[in-house]
Amino acid sequence: MGWGCVTRRRIWVTAATAVAGLAGVLVLQGVTGSDENATATDGRPGPVEVEAETAELTSGNGGRSASLVRRDTSPFSMLGVTWTDPGAHVTGTVEARTRASGSGRWSPWLRLDGDSGQGESGAARGGTEPAWVGPSDAVEVRVRSASGVSTSLPAGLRLDMVDPGTGEVAGMDPAAFAVEESDPPTPTGAASEPGDPVPPTSSLEETVSEAPSTPPPVSESPSPSLTSSGTPSPSVSASPSPTSTVILPPAPPSTAPKPPIVDRAGWGADESISPEEPGFLPGGKIKAVVVHHTAESNTYTCEQGPAVVRGIYAYHVKQLGWKDVGYNFLVDKCGTVYEGRKGGVDRPVMGAHAYGFNAETTGISVLGTYTDTAPPQAAMVSVARIAAWKLGQYGVDPTGTTTLTAGDSGRSYTGKTWSKGAQLSLPTIHGHRDGYNTQCPGDAFYNQLSTIRSWAGGPVAGLALKAVTSAGVSGTTYYTKSAITVSWSATTPSSLIKQYELLVDGKVATTAAGTATSAKAALAVGSHKIAVRAVHQSGRTSTTATATVVAETTAPTFTTKPALALKTGTVNTTAVPVTLSWKATDTAALKDVRLTTPVVKTYGPTTYSAAHTAKSGTASAWSMTAYDQAGNSATASASVTPTILQETSAVRSGTWTTKSSSSYLGGKSYSSSAKNASLTWTFTGKSAAWVVSRAATSGQAYVYVDGVKAATVDLKSSTTKYRDAIWTKTWSASAKHTVKVVVAGTTGRPAITTDGLVYLK
Repeated sequence: MGWGCVTRRRIWVTAATAVAGLAGVLVLQGVTGSDENATATDGRPGPVEVEAETAELTSGNGGRSASLVRRDTSPFSMLGVTWTDPGAHVTGTVEARTRASGSGRWSPWLRLDGDSGQGESGAARGGTEPAWVGPSDAVEVRVRSASGVSTSLPAGLRLDMVDPGTGEVAGMDPAAFAVEESDPPTPTGAASEPGDPVPPTSSLEETVSEAPSTPPPVSESPSPSLTSSGTPSPSVSASPSPTSTVILPPAPPSTAPKPPIVDRAGWGADESISPEEPGFLPGGKIKAVVVHHTAESNTYTCEQGPAVVRGIYAYHVKQLGWKDVGYNFLVDKCGTVYEGRKGGVDRPVMGAHAYGFNAETTGISVLGTYTDTAPPQAAMVSVARIAAWKLGQYGVDPTGTTTLTAGDSGRSYTGKTWSKGAQLSLPTIHGHRDGYNTQCPGDAFYNQLSTIRSWAGGPVAGLALKAVTSAGVSGTTYYTKSAITVSWSATTPSSLIKQYELLVDGKVATTAAGTATSAKAALAVGSHKIAVRAVHQSGRTSTTATATVVAETTAPTFTTKPALALKTGTVNTTAVPVTLSWKATDTAALKDVRLTTPVVKTYGPTTYSAAHTAKSGTASAWSMTAYDQAGNSATASASVTPTILQETSAVRSGTWTTKSSSSYLGGKSYSSSAKNASLTWTFTGKSAAWVVSRAATSGQAYVYVDGVKAATVDLKSSTTKYRDAIWTKTWSASAKHTVKVVVAGTTGRPAITTDGLVYLK
């Protein structure tokens, strides 16, 4: 498709006209098209070429149905059905299906939203919403009136197909607003309203290239029934337009930050097809945001977002005869925001998106259909950010309601009706269906609008304190020496959160970014109340419940030092059974006690003893460390050497027989059935254990400690046991002691077998 020459103007604009919040003069540039793949005179890429073609539908059933039989077409990616009267509506179903380029696969039937007429003055045709179908090369259409409807379908039904092109779009300024900066001339005059600052008059220096002598060529139709509309719309002049001016309304600062927005040049807008100046809201103030979906396929990719926007733009302008794309902003499913109708994203530009309410609203449309599935979170976050920014320019609460004046009579999707001039109370962020009889923005998306209002207006929702680390916890109280790390979570997306504040006893101790999920603080000794406060971009705040954190530096104490004692059980030269005992306390909260040598074990705060084994003949240090919940610690230890005294080292009296077996300590033991036969060991230590062999026929013995009878011990056992420490005695301190065992001479089972004595020194 060819375009005419570009009219370029050098424009001087004084700084005063660029100040946000001041009215100024917008210089609009009349532009025709440029050759395909042309570049601007500054060497940057030009607009992306968009092709369109149409095919008339065949009417049937007395005007109650129409169709387009399946046929091949030139490549296209977007379609819509249009009709002659822009004020007419289709009451029924409009469906199309397409064949994918390359694969040749036909799509299911896609139902088109039956009415895109949203109050655009000067519209040339009526039509459905455009639908993105992806690269296609064949199509079929069917239209049917709803049952029970007596009126015929609108006249002049046709299919409009748009190929949005694939050219490079980066780095180009919109032609209608191109400004070439150089030294400004001296002001020659002034114009202002009484009481306003007096800006200098803008001076213009024009350079206009010659118009082409022949009109741009028209591409051939793929079949006799298809016509191409690759040339500019009949309503668009093919020659340079005279410079026009329009008084700009203020662009006030917003209470919310401006999100990233792809400008019209960024998505490849061909400004030559919409040379008319933009319109602005009569009252100069946006009172509400209307949320839409574009009612088309959701299968486009993130990279195809600009092409989808170009297709909607071309459909609105070239096929329906609108002066520009109807929406103020468009958002793809990946969250990219695109500038819609020109005039300045920071100005109250009047769109064509909400019939009867365009004069007080701005429109945001998410690309795709969201009847059954809500848009991805990235898209909804972008809607919330744009809504917050635009409403914030005019002091409008995104979570509140507003009163709108109906520009015409109407009916909502739920059946509510009103007359022209009626005052309607609506949420400041509401769905298209609230002010027009349409499913838009789809059931699933509409059900998410309360979430979008919350995200846009705050406060931060779902804020919860998740953990306090670098600290121990006992019950609901945390303990630390000083440093803590507090983590939290929130359901409001981070891009809408200004900052988090870590509060210690109600005062800000640390400030963290809105993307943060944790922060650190150092506490003075004492008990503190910790909380996290989230500051929404609106300034509204929310605060978590408090947590109690005690900072303390007092170490635990061992009220009972670690000590070892021999215990009953099987004795080996490498494993003598012992009991380790201790007791630790803390002024705040004892966490645990840890044995670090000769083995590693951890015990709870209320455990005071544990069974272990020790190697005989080897000195070992048993070291323990007590920790409190704050991380303070104290260490204590005990050192012992388990020693085995063989029976041969005892002083004997009476008759004893030596027995040999690998099951005995040292391979030997003593056995006696003689009543009053005895063995006596003398040692210096603090714990002793008598080791024996046991069987069902074993008898009893008396044990004397330091000359005093201490116990009568029965060696009888239903199972045979060897090296069994059957009796133990422990003293508070190490000293010299004697242990004497005497055969009791039990009737019927007088024999006992002894395998020595073990003591700790």
